[in-house]
Amino acid sequence: MAQPWKTLECIDTEEGMLELRQRGDKDFLILVAGLVLMNSLSNRSEVVLGQIGCRHLKDHAAPRVLIGGLGMGYTLKAVLDCLPATAQVVVVELNPIVVQWCRGPLAPLTDHAVNDPRVTIEIGDVAEYVRHAARDADSARFDAVVFDLYKGPHPKTDRSGDPLYGSRAIANVHAILKPQALFTVWGENYDEGFDKRLQAAGFATSSQRPGRGGYRHVVFVAKKKVRRATAAKG
Repeated sequence: MAQPWKTLECIDTEEGMLELRQRGDKDFLILVAGLVLMNSLSNRSEVVLGQIGCRHLKDHAAPRVLIGGLGMGYTLKAVLDCLPATAQVVVVELNPIVVQWCRGPLAPLTDHAVNDPRVTIEIGDVAEYVRHAARDADSARFDAVVFDLYKGPHPKTDRSGDPLYGSRAIANVHAILKPQALFTVWGENYDEGFDKRLQAAGFATSSQRPGRGGYRHVVFVAKKKVRRATAAKG
């Protein structure tokens, strides 16, 4: 007989009650308004998201990575495993309680990834963080941006105004990336509209569905193109 779930903690948010539940030593759920956001035993797409976004940075001198969303920390752990000791990783998480969970009961799942000295945690909205960074001409640019947010792009996404996946938001991500840097995004399903908006913003795109069999989520991969210099007229 399966063990019953135990609620470890819950907090009211604008989107509903955010809960952490546990069953056994390594079986955890994060829910909001009764809907499962993450299951500790189903993390394949989150791990692949981090690997695809950052594995090309292994030999970089001092890469900078931005992660939107912490979750249970699996994407962060995958990113850190790809990076050198000189890397800097900024994680923007909306709910401080999630950070506490990743430093508490969830910490053993990722070898305490949030406490890695390369990691800086920022509490806030990643859309706002990106927007401010894009407007700051003196802000250091990133070698990779990884979005691991529970609401991925979908067909009903507002094409221009969505704060995360609309054309203006994509342009902001493009602005904070170095040439040929990657923008990787977790999605529940493939969204052609989002893919086209990425291309229109100056990204070369592809997508993957990690794993074999069963329901598989999507990882959108967007590479910032290098702009060709135009020849001066004589």
